[in-house]
Amino acid sequence: MPEKHSPPPQMQAQTRLGPRPLPLHLAIAAMTLLTSRGALPLLRKGSLDWRPELAAAAEKLRQSAAALDEKQVERALDAAAAKRWGAFLDGVLRYRRHPYRRALPEARTAWQDGTTRLLAYAPPQRTSHRKPGRPVLVVPSLINRGYILDLTEQRSFMRDLAARGFRPYLVDWGQPGDAERGFTLTDYIAGRLDAALEAVLDEAGAKPALVGYCMGGTMSVAMTQRRQDDLSGLALLAAPWDFLADPTPVTAALPGFLPALNAAIGTLGELPTDMIQALFLGLDAHLGYRKFRAFAALDPASEKAHAFVALEDWLNDGVALAGPVARECMEGWYVRNDPALGAWRVAGEAVDPATICLPALAMVPAGDRIVPPASSLALAAALPNATTLRPAQGHIGMMAGGAAAKQVWDPLADWLKNLD
Repeated sequence: MPEKHSPPPQMQAQTRLGPRPLPLHLAIAAMTLLTSRGALPLLRKGSLDWRPELAAAAEKLRQSAAALDEKQVERALDAAAAKRWGAFLDGVLRYRRHPYRRALPEARTAWQDGTTRLLAYAPPQRTSHRKPGRPVLVVPSLINRGYILDLTEQRSFMRDLAARGFRPYLVDWGQPGDAERGFTLTDYIAGRLDAALEAVLDEAGAKPALVGYCMGGTMSVAMTQRRQDDLSGLALLAAPWDFLADPTPVTAALPGFLPALNAAIGTLGELPTDMIQALFLGLDAHLGYRKFRAFAALDPASEKAHAFVALEDWLNDGVALAGPVARECMEGWYVRNDPALGAWRVAGEAVDPATICLPALAMVPAGDRIVPPASSLALAAALPNATTLRPAQGHIGMMAGGAAAKQVWDPLADWLKNLD
């Protein structure tokens, strides 16, 4: 195991206060249980018009139901629904009342511009008695808070890097302010990310490796193309590229949602967090229902319960997306598939992974349902010097799950150590 080091004295405690919000999953679960009761008349007559391939099975079910007492079936269904609904509500209430609050010491701010900060997880080189380690600049998604990479004391990718002797820096995009609401991806990449890289070069005095997670990986490809001479390598963690390689149901339905989403952006100047979360819920509408029922059965004092609450707090602590960025991603990425077609431009230049000569690592989690593996594998195939690894993890689990250290952090750290 890597040697552990205490955090720098400049760090301050970070604690979340206030009541937890009601999860958006609540409405989804209610609709799930109500539709069970509403579908009963259709099952009785063997009619599932929206699933014609189930017609034979529906007819068998109708025949079985015909032999039962109608009122008895209704009572049994109501009892089962009430039991499941009660377990779900119990899980939600246990989550809202759980005593856990994130209280990790906050990393030192090495640079800031507007709402964007560069968080350093090692002391400045001039104050450190350790041998200089390789700097690593980590770029998270714009959609979620970056502290998924620094979630808890036991599950912090950033602090693990520091304990292994690296000099890790995390870009914290923050909530878009008045200036950022007008930002495009070019403003974030050629503006804020470019300046953050300069700050790392100035403080660390060495070329950092660039590590991009999710959407931050896609952005990191454009950044690497711009600044290859100032970087030592590129690692991509579940980074989407070909958005139509294996489109999710949400991707397929997005064109129909665009008028309403664009109307909200036009009014607010940003795509609100609740709308973003609603889109993600479309990937698995029943996920929240299942996970809160499972949480209700956990010992609240267990490590598993604490990990659940920490992750759920992060999921509910989302950020809005600047209006121009939201349009660029929804229309340019998900609808037109600009990156894979070579039509995505940053600062006027087409982003082409084939021009990147640096060593690259593409980690494509096999169980990813947010970024289909085919989307990330297309990017790995386009990079001339890429090594591809397929950890048996999901999109979030690869960075914050119980097996993340062994399956993702260890091989990533080994790759970073072996960079020239």
